[in-house]
Amino acid sequence: MRIKTHVKAGDEVEVIAGNHKGKKGTVISVNASKEQVVVEGVRMIKKTIRRSEANPDGGIEEVDGPIHLSNVKKV
Repeated sequence: MRIKTHVKAGDEVEVIAGNHKGKKGTVISVNASKEQVVVEGVRMIKKTIRRSEANPDGGIEEVDGPIHLSNVKKV
């Protein structure tokens, strides 16, 4: 069964609640089953990267974190 959401990838949204209230950005992805959206440039989190051939030093990378679906509105 498909869960319907009010936003989809590519939509311009504004965060209306939480620590990132007032920020605007573009939706990168929507996870309807977990009721989460990833908005570009909002809620940046640091993620550790394991050593690999592509990244021989490993390190820490900043990625966009998810926000609850109810905390965003279309602009």
